[in-house]
Amino acid sequence: MDESASRTKDDSISIEHVRKDYRIGKSTVTIFSELTMTISSGDFVAIVGPSGSGKSTLLNLIGGIDRPDAGDINFGHARISRMSESALTKWRGANIGFVFQFYNLMPMLTAEQNIELPLLLTSLTRRQRRERIETIPSLFGLSDRRKHLPSELSGGQRQRVGIARALASDPKLLLCDEPTGDLDRDSAEEVLTMLRILNSELGKTIVMVTHDDVAARSAKRVLRLDKGRFVEREAA
Repeated sequence: MDESASRTKDDSISIEHVRKDYRIGKSTVTIFSELTMTISSGDFVAIVGPSGSGKSTLLNLIGGIDRPDAGDINFGHARISRMSESALTKWRGANIGFVFQFYNLMPMLTAEQNIELPLLLTSLTRRQRRERIETIPSLFGLSDRRKHLPSELSGGQRQRVGIARALASDPKLLLCDEPTGDLDRDSAEEVLTMLRILNSELGKTIVMVTHDDVAARSAKRVLRLDKGRFVEREAA
C-alpha cells in the first residue's frame, strides 16, 4: 500500500477486522474485537449509541489519532494503520478535518487566526495562507466576526469557526464528534445545514458521532453502535 501523505484517488474508508483494547489498571477492556465496515467516498454517516459503545474511539481510529491493536484501516490506497507517526501527521493534514463538540479554539487567537491554524502545518507561505483563508469567513457568515476572539462569539459562531478551520486545508473527510452537543436547537440546525451542504454540494465525506436523534437524521446513513458492535443500521 502507498503510505504517502498525498490524496488518494479512491477515498473510501475500509476498516478490516479491527481490534482495540485499553488497559485500565490490571484489566484489559476490549472496545472492538472484530470490527469491519466500509464508508464510501461522499457518504454522510451518523454513528449513534450509548456512552462507552466505542463511537469516539472509532473516530479516533479513522482519523489516525489512535491505532488498532489488530486489523487494518485504509483510506483509499493508504493503509493508515501501518504508517509511521511522521507520515500519519502529514496524511492527516492533507486529508482530515476535525470538528469538536467544544470547538477546541485557541482563546487568544481571533476567528481568522483559528481558521488559519491547520495551514501552519503545510508548506504554504504566510501570503499563500492568507490568500487561502481570505474568503472562508464570509462563506460561513463570519465576515464581521473575523477579528473577534472566541469569547466574543456565540456558541453557533464558534462552531462555524471550528468547521471553517476544519475545511481550511480542503480535506476529503470531516470527522465530527458531537458537533451540535453544546448548541441550542437553532444554532444546531445552522450547523447541520452547513454539514449537509458540504456533503451534497462539495462532496465531503462526513462521519459524525452524535447522541442527538435530530442531528443523526441529517445524515444519509445512521449506524448504531452498542458494546463495540453495529447492532442495527438505519436509513436516515
